[in-house]
Amino acid sequence: MMKIALGQMEIVPGRPDLNCETMLCMIAQAKAQQVDIIIFPEMAIPGYMLGDTWEQNAYLRDCEYWGNKIINASDTICIIFGNVAVDWTKRGDDGRVRKYNACFTAYQGRLWGEDNYPYPFRIKTLLPNYREFDDTRHFYCTRKLAIELGVPIKDLLQPVRVEISDKTLILGCIVCEDGWSDDYSVNPVQLIAEKGQLNLLINISCSPFTLGKNNKRHRVFSHQAQQIAAPLLYVNNVGLQNNGKTVYSFDGCSTVYNSQGEIFTQSAAFTAELAVVNLDDKNNGPIAMLDDSGIDSIYKALRFGIAGFLQAIGMEKVVIGLSGGIDSAVSAALFSTILPPDKLLLVNLPSRYNSQTTKSLAQDLATRLGSWYGTVPIQQSVDLTTSQVSDIAVTNKNGDKLALALSPFMLENVQARDRSSRVLASLAAAFGGGFTCNANKSESTVGYATLYGDQSGFLAPLADLWKHQVYGLGRYLNETVFNQEIIPEGIFRIVPSAELSPNQAVDEGKGDPIIYPYHDYLFRAFMEHWNRATPEDILNWYLNGTLEKNIGCEPGLMARIFPEPKDFINDLERWWRLYTGMAVAKRIQAPPVLAVSRRAYGFDHREAQNQPYFTFVYLEMKKKLLHQ
Repeated sequence: MMKIALGQMEIVPGRPDLNCETMLCMIAQAKAQQVDIIIFPEMAIPGYMLGDTWEQNAYLRDCEYWGNKIINASDTICIIFGNVAVDWTKRGDDGRVRKYNACFTAYQGRLWGEDNYPYPFRIKTLLPNYREFDDTRHFYCTRKLAIELGVPIKDLLQPVRVEISDKTLILGCIVCEDGWSDDYSVNPVQLIAEKGQLNLLINISCSPFTLGKNNKRHRVFSHQAQQIAAPLLYVNNVGLQNNGKTVYSFDGCSTVYNSQGEIFTQSAAFTAELAVVNLDDKNNGPIAMLDDSGIDSIYKALRFGIAGFLQAIGMEKVVIGLSGGIDSAVSAALFSTILPPDKLLLVNLPSRYNSQTTKSLAQDLATRLGSWYGTVPIQQSVDLTTSQVSDIAVTNKNGDKLALALSPFMLENVQARDRSSRVLASLAAAFGGGFTCNANKSESTVGYATLYGDQSGFLAPLADLWKHQVYGLGRYLNETVFNQEIIPEGIFRIVPSAELSPNQAVDEGKGDPIIYPYHDYLFRAFMEHWNRATPEDILNWYLNGTLEKNIGCEPGLMARIFPEPKDFINDLERWWRLYTGMAVAKRIQAPPVLAVSRRAYGFDHREAQNQPYFTFVYLEMKKKLLHQ
């Protein structure tokens, strides 16, 4: 019987020494269980999201050094692992030393696979450069190598033959994206399988968590296993990696499919573990796939990501501005599942516009969580700022005087900045920690936040959740995580409001200008749809009566919100101008976002500060609709 271990390890990006140590520990455990093959994830030695660290030759040499430690440990066990491979004699497209994202097969202290390939390793064929991925910036791929060598690419897509216990195993070794070839002109799995029957197809991956991604992966990989009539072993890592503006959690969920495409082993999500499977065991029956499309998966991903981020930056204490609204309440409840009560400081920062309702709700939540709590009224400092601006003597060289004054709208931003840049920042320093940004994705989309105010903080943990998802997460925390009403019911019931003016009085039912049941879905169409919607698409769907269906909001909502087409047009253009205008500048300066969706703000949603634009077709449709 062949025993195989899936090394679902936590990869620490930029620390090949620590990753090698983790791998050696797992290898020792596998040897003790007389495992034949142990498999580790893509880029298990260096980490994957390293930015331009890949341009450091010293770092590359270090990765080779630690990679050789793993090869030397393969005396009695076959080790398949990911590492950067360097050809010091050649150059990449950027003129630097050539690098490959590679899969190594080591056994008996040496590498296998050079008998039918230019190198003693296999390199990634399909280099993704969409969403958060930027592989083509640093790595050379099979397609380019084929052109350089003047051979068909199929000649390079060869299996690895390795002799284990007097038996020749034919292994198809691919790296992550090579298994997702539907939109590429090359299908690595198919071309490798054409060389003869495989014993195993091995996909080493470094695949970030995305809500619902495992469901799609199962459909794709199950079909591949059936097509090649061989078991498929998918090995992914856990941990946290980032590309600066966007932070990604890795869920693992390493999976073994039998030759019929059925799952008979799947590792736990967000848990480092060594899973040992016996491929020849006839008792391996199919098991159900882990569903990662629900609010429970959002909770697990966020909690795992927040905890990992705090550990990575060495932060042990957190301050949260607690407004009495749902966003800050969910943020506080989330952090309370990670930090002990004495490491969490919740602060209410009322001005004259904050109601007793929200102030009481904030204190009630803090009491239920058992954390530190305080109140810092800001009206006195807001009044001081107002008088300082109006009293300042501004002159020029001609002796002219300029009178300055803050409008009511400007004073809304003054309040937001006073809360964050002044009070929360000072409290965080005194407490010995950092303070959070509690913005949700709807607010980030249209810049409904104040620069240097409520857009500040060390992390925006909820900024990849639409408002309805924040409410759903709050319900889940109460009903499933805490099994009691930790977030008071009143927080769910009050109208969402910034409480920065009389026009946002929650006790009068006045709140945010965003109509979340509709705008959540409109904004999602702007930025999350694979073929991103523009006003032209939205207006076309509106005219065809398919808008609600295409964006996924409640049927019949348009007629209730917009009495006339003019109202719909004005609303659409207002938010599009903000989304593609000032909100871009705000997002660029926003804190890092913890990603959970199919597209998160930051490096996952690359944008330039251009002017808002409406296409010719949109303007023509608008004219006809409004009879202009």
